[in-house]
Amino acid sequence: MLLAVTCGLIVANLYYAQPLAGPISTSLGLSHAGAGLIVTMTQLGYGAGLLFIVPLGDLVENRRLTLAVTALATVALLAAALAPSAAVFLPAALMIGLGSVAVQILVPFAAHLAPEAKRGQVVGNVMSGLMLGIMLSRPAASFVAQVSSWHAVFFGSTAIMVVLMAVLHRALPQRVPAQRLAYGALLASMLHLARTMPLLRRRAAYQFCLFGAFSLFWTTTPLLLAGPPYHLSQAGIALFALAGVAGAVAAPLAGRAADRGWIRPATGGAMVLAAASFGLTHAATPGTPLALGLLVAAAILLDFGVTANLVLSQRAIFSVGADYRARLNGMFMAFFFLGGAVGSAAGGWAFAAGGWPLASAIGIALPVLALLFYASEWRGRRGA
Repeated sequence: MLLAVTCGLIVANLYYAQPLAGPISTSLGLSHAGAGLIVTMTQLGYGAGLLFIVPLGDLVENRRLTLAVTALATVALLAAALAPSAAVFLPAALMIGLGSVAVQILVPFAAHLAPEAKRGQVVGNVMSGLMLGIMLSRPAASFVAQVSSWHAVFFGSTAIMVVLMAVLHRALPQRVPAQRLAYGALLASMLHLARTMPLLRRRAAYQFCLFGAFSLFWTTTPLLLAGPPYHLSQAGIALFALAGVAGAVAAPLAGRAADRGWIRPATGGAMVLAAASFGLTHAATPGTPLALGLLVAAAILLDFGVTANLVLSQRAIFSVGADYRARLNGMFMAFFFLGGAVGSAAGGWAFAAGGWPLASAIGIALPVLALLFYASEWRGRRGA
């Protein structure tokens, strides 16, 4: 439970700025074009951390590493809250992303602590906290900024991180990895693992497609709901985002399914759910209460499918070997992150070019592509 709450609170730091990009850019004097950098810098920092910090979980004592990386995020959050200009805020955003990779140190840490028979269940519970953090962070930031200011969001998160570090220092056990590689050799070994491990490549491809669809949905639906025919306010859109939280229940369920040996069929089911969710949005006339209800149902189904596949994939790759779990998780999550970035970019372009019909068509195509690749797994009986 502690690790689940920790992952949710830390990963939320990545997403607070997304609904606040407008107020932050106005306050700091950024142009509309430059406002995109507010989110991009955080994403760049997180991507760099996945590749260059997370693998240290196979080399450095895990509690000390987690606290050090979380401390970096804490200092960066305070700098962002106090930033008088974009020249200060943007580097702070980069460091927030870099420090937030502490969550991806803790997920394999949880797998190490769990017995083999319950590893999927434990990873699922931790990932449910992470997904709740992702889904709740945007509406939470919107509500806080509405009653106070965007500065209050970052000040509040700074205080939360300070308390969290004190709790983790007391509660986390130590874990000293057996590896004795140099840092350069550690990074080089990641390329070798990627080349020699089909399971990692397959699972990364699945999640690239599904998280791409997830990011496309949550990038474009606020635009759809704000315009005709829905005309929802920002508060209404924030409430809509809360609906997706229900999908987080998939994480512990998927973990239990994985522990029972159902990884392969459950993966296919998760992909079907993700594809069907976009189709559901076309089953009623846009703007009607039924259409809005179907959008809510689609959000829940999509989040359920994406979360389930994430947990199933991590359970599969964490079963390969304890000595390189952190490196495997770093590479897997880098593809997860890349898929989200591609999905967000594709969603923004598609909605501008063809509205929701084009955006949702791409949203369907991504999990269908994963399903086609998944079919080859069944034919060849390869992977897991």
